[in-house]
Amino acid sequence: MTDATNSDVPGRPTHSLLKLDARTQRRRAAEARFQLYGKLAVAIGVLALLGLLASILANGASSFRQTHVTLDVFLDPAKLDKKGTGDIEKIKKVTTFGYKPLIQKAMVSAIETNGLDDQGMKAKTIAKMISPEAPATIRNYVIANPNQIGETISFKLLVTGRVDGYFKGRVTMASAELDRNISPEQLRLAEEMKDAGIMITGFNWGFLTMPDASDKRPEAAGLGVAILGSAYMMLVVLVLALPLGVAAAVYLEEFAPKNRLTDLIEVNISNLAAVPSIVFGILGLSVFINFAGLPQSAPIVGGLVLTLMTLPRIIIPARAALQAVPPSIREAALGVGASKMQTVFHHVLPLATPGILTGLIIGLGQALGESAPLLLIGMVAFVREYPGAPPEGLFDPAAALPVQVYSWTTRGDPAFFERASGAIIVLLVFLFLMNIIAIILRRRFERRW
Repeated sequence: MTDATNSDVPGRPTHSLLKLDARTQRRRAAEARFQLYGKLAVAIGVLALLGLLASILANGASSFRQTHVTLDVFLDPAKLDKKGTGDIEKIKKVTTFGYKPLIQKAMVSAIETNGLDDQGMKAKTIAKMISPEAPATIRNYVIANPNQIGETISFKLLVTGRVDGYFKGRVTMASAELDRNISPEQLRLAEEMKDAGIMITGFNWGFLTMPDASDKRPEAAGLGVAILGSAYMMLVVLVLALPLGVAAAVYLEEFAPKNRLTDLIEVNISNLAAVPSIVFGILGLSVFINFAGLPQSAPIVGGLVLTLMTLPRIIIPARAALQAVPPSIREAALGVGASKMQTVFHHVLPLATPGILTGLIIGLGQALGESAPLLLIGMVAFVREYPGAPPEGLFDPAAALPVQVYSWTTRGDPAFFERASGAIIVLLVFLFLMNIIAIILRRRFERRW
């Protein structure tokens, strides 16, 4: 048996089909190079993503751990209720400065009880290892439980950001020698207290539940208000953007006449999807705050601005999902006597639901990570109080996760940078969960035809 040939036509060279000619070899080589370029591009993208995630985790994972000190504090009536009347209004008049001596005595007592070396420091210097948030913690407890005055109560109090940073590796003995906020002697005492079990580093629930803190108390800063504010804004976006976006998509795709006006509307919707988000912030500032008189830094304003920004990103995927439904579905429904509206709402829209929900979740995820429009409407303000329950809480001052990240990165203390990276981790977790929900919903409502 001989090799197969391309032809026996006179005058044409004969080549074996089992042997590659030069042209075929060049074509295959070009294809192999293209595949290699594609693999390199994917590898570079994956490495860049892994590097980014590794950097964020390395800087922010420690924000989920916090060092506390456990002290038995005597609630001295001579300091908190001098007349012994138990009048809550008079007890409230005692400021946090009145609680500092109680913490100082408890700190010295704990050192003496455990036989620790105080490094020759004064009691006032030792007490500076405790966070300025500690007096407020004890004061809030006393106001809530005035009958406990005169008793010795065990409190779990925050230490300063420098002491906490030492156990996390952010602060060293060498850096402490140059730092006026901490000294090597205080760090050595902290080591002894940790060995004695007085100081413990554990999971930091307060990072997820506590509000923001001032520049002097980075160890007390949390995401509680920001998480609640972002949740309120996403609620507003969901309630407004979903019905408006789906209704607009259904009308444009199924009912609107095909003329120049609808063409103009479609072009403008596509253009709005590409408008920078900060433009929507300017619009919200001028319309919702200056004209409508809504309060600054309120979730309702942030939700309205993000709704305007999200609408085009919901309409476009919703229209694409409606277009993906085969025309035979519409023709079959109309053929058996269904009206146009019945065809759309009973057949076309249910089949397009997975694509619509996916677009909605992606739009909400993009809105959750926006910061520029929220900065313009005042959500960068320092907020300590939690907003109330909806609907009143929608008009209370609040923060947002991306704005909180921005705020912490502008502060000087390294502990705030650590918390900013931790807030990014929380934001990424929310975005990841939203994408998981989108996949589940798509598979749940997906139908085959």
